[in-house]
Amino acid sequence: MLGKPVEHSLSPVLHGAAYRSLGLSGWSYDRVEMDAEGLPAFVAGLGPEWAGLSVTMPGKRAALAVADEVTDRAAAVGAANTLVRTGAGWLADCTDVDGVLGALRAAGGYRPSPGDAGVVLGAGGTAAAVVVAFAALGLSGVTLVVRDPARAAETVAACDRAGLAVDVRPWADLAAVPAGAAVLVSTVPPAAVAGAADALASAGCVLDVIYHPWPTPLAEAVAARGGRLATGLDMLLHQAFGQVEQFTGRQAPRQAMRDALHEATGGILPLPLD
Repeated sequence: MLGKPVEHSLSPVLHGAAYRSLGLSGWSYDRVEMDAEGLPAFVAGLGPEWAGLSVTMPGKRAALAVADEVTDRAAAVGAANTLVRTGAGWLADCTDVDGVLGALRAAGGYRPSPGDAGVVLGAGGTAAAVVVAFAALGLSGVTLVVRDPARAAETVAACDRAGLAVDVRPWADLAAVPAGAAVLVSTVPPAAVAGAADALASAGCVLDVIYHPWPTPLAEAVAARGGRLATGLDMLLHQAFGQVEQFTGRQAPRQAMRDALHEATGGILPLPLD
């Protein structure tokens, strides 16, 4: 796992559980403190014993740039959280898209209907993966709510590459945009939406990518309405399945991985599987 900071990452819990369950006793998965600038040289220096790398912020765009091959969804997102050793070099993928899809389906119980539209709060790196997932679900479009529209360019570009219609709205519209939204994803800090939590919770399904500290004001508002809620912890779990499968060539032991994450986080969330 490459990132900065990376010391609190829960990914080793998931991968460690997977390798144990699969009987891969010689496999290891460690955290490496690494910024975007140092990533190219680090990857270039890796020997053939390295099967793959997970990449978190701030290196996801750098990971895409060093790859010899790029999946369509990583190209659409414009970033990669996964590098896999292949016969041709390094393959870049973005299993963050799986994370969003799995969280919405398993935890949020979301099943798209024709004409469904989504809302995304924020326009950072996570938002780009969210909009590509929305396109995969067949949503008709997405509204991005951002503090600075000028900083939404990368996420808007991801929408364009994914073929998803996009409307960029200012933060002043925050409480108004959930009306009629089938699904809403918040990628911003909890305090940023606390004052509008009740309005945001009216969306048909809500994914709050924050899971620490828990619960967030948005999560509490969704629970109070009896709404459907998915979380960043669900995202973390579901994005790891694809990484394990690409690294090992084996089917991910989903139950074992879920149980390990559930235990490591004190059972704060149910973490349902499909």
